[in-house]
Amino acid sequence: MKIFKKLKQQEFEIQHIVILFTILIIFQIVVSLLNKFSINRLLNDTLQLYKEDSAEKIGSLTTNSLELTLENSFIKQKNRNELRKKEIIEALNIHFGQQKMQTNIDEICVIAKKNGDYLAIDEGDELYRYFFAEVVTEDGPSEYNNTINKYKQLEQKLKNNEVIYTSVIENRIFDVFVPFTPKGEYEGVVYLKITPSLSSVKRGITNTLNETSLIFTALILFGLLAMFYITTYTVDERDKAKEKLIQEHAEKVKKEIAYEKEVHFTKRIYHAHHKAEKIMGFIKDEVEELTCDNIEQFKKVVNRYSNFVSRVIYEMKWKNPPMHAIRSPIFNTDINEVVEFLVNNIFQRLSSKTGSFEFKMDLDEELPSVNINEYVVWEILEPLMQNSIDHNQKENVIIEVITRYNSSENRSKVKIRDNGKGIPGDLMEENSEGIEKIFCEDTSNKEDDENRGYGCYIAYEISVKRCGWNLEVDNLEQGCEFTITIG
Repeated sequence: MKIFKKLKQQEFEIQHIVILFTILIIFQIVVSLLNKFSINRLLNDTLQLYKEDSAEKIGSLTTNSLELTLENSFIKQKNRNELRKKEIIEALNIHFGQQKMQTNIDEICVIAKKNGDYLAIDEGDELYRYFFAEVVTEDGPSEYNNTINKYKQLEQKLKNNEVIYTSVIENRIFDVFVPFTPKGEYEGVVYLKITPSLSSVKRGITNTLNETSLIFTALILFGLLAMFYITTYTVDERDKAKEKLIQEHAEKVKKEIAYEKEVHFTKRIYHAHHKAEKIMGFIKDEVEELTCDNIEQFKKVVNRYSNFVSRVIYEMKWKNPPMHAIRSPIFNTDINEVVEFLVNNIFQRLSSKTGSFEFKMDLDEELPSVNINEYVVWEILEPLMQNSIDHNQKENVIIEVITRYNSSENRSKVKIRDNGKGIPGDLMEENSEGIEKIFCEDTSNKEDDENRGYGCYIAYEISVKRCGWNLEVDNLEQGCEFTITIG
């Protein structure tokens, strides 16, 4: 039962069965042709053996029997009477009749020569008359004419050599000529026409070969089925191993994704912490410089610092923040005002401490407001400005921030350019998605910062994928230029 259940589980499709039976049919045809060829060759060899063994022996025994009967008659010739004559004739007829009764002997006769005439004798009384000087028929039965003609051609050879001569007709019929020498003198030949009956032999051989071919066919069938079963089992095991490998790969990918998310989240924490730490330092500076005269300015500046810190923490918690927290009609952000605040209250503070870079602003007063959260705009512009500072180590780097509005196209542009060393060519190449490498994560020309390649990536992700703007970068004759296109 287990075997049948196992077989039922195998997927024997129609093409498999067709292939198996096609192979078996071809095999059977080949085996049949081989059997036919083998049988024919075997029958030919059998006929040759029959000629050399059975046919010539039958002829020799028949001739000897006739000779002995006649010689015995010659010895008792003095005591021969009518009764004795009948006994001799009867004995001769028995010899002829016994041979004719055999299924494989078609003709038997004694061919002799009397007074120049050839006689074909197949009866006992005729043979008796021939040897005992009685009147004999001059011509034998007409059916032996062809045989007499054959004998005439062989007569001299048989008389001289006294050897049995056998000829084969159509590979199936034997003409046997045995020298007939009663009293030791050549009198003619005993002729036998023998047609061997090999049907039983052929049938037996055919049955044996058919049984053998059936056995081989069954063995081949079971062999093919075994091969198919083994192949199916192997394929099943392969599929199981493949499925297990896919599962392991999926688990590995999940772990890698989890790890990447953790690394990404760690970078976001670091980036947010870095920004918040910098802003908190500015808040401390504002607190130390607080007086009764600048309290209103203090509240305004510190409030924006605090809101930015809150936004940074909010972005840290959300990988994909809700769209209404980014774009909404309730937001009415003046990009020029954001640029001025970043330059005056973020980068000028750093500049006053280092003195290594200088900002210049050329802002278009016609630039329209955007329905984007002010601190989202801040997150776009601040990393691009910071990039011009971080990647230029020479003294007196000039960073220009330019805004322009094209009323005919209803399109605004914000350009951030510097006179530094520019962006390396490999970072200007596009990846498979058509994005410059400088805007991809973990891509930077800073080699000493393990958290590099995050600022431009953040600016691109927010401006292009969240705000629907366009961000491009180009190298100038000296320095580089980021261009943000709005609208």
